[in-house]
Amino acid sequence: MRFVVGDIIKMRKGHPCGGNEWELLRVGMDVRLKCLTCGRMLLIERPKFEKAVKEIIKAASAVADN
Repeated sequence: MRFVVGDIIKMRKGHPCGGNEWELLRVGMDVRLKCLTCGRMLLIERPKFEKAVKEIIKAASAVADN
């Protein structure tokens, strides 16, 4: 799967606040996510993140480079 900053993703396990939708804020060796329900941010390793992703709900629109 290919991930882009701004994607909205659904994770396999829910967050303790009850939400399971996350926004991607940073993609690299580590991935920074923001819970869309409570606003909590977390940083996890990419391999762990890729196993935890269930689906991409909304893909971020690609911006053309000038």
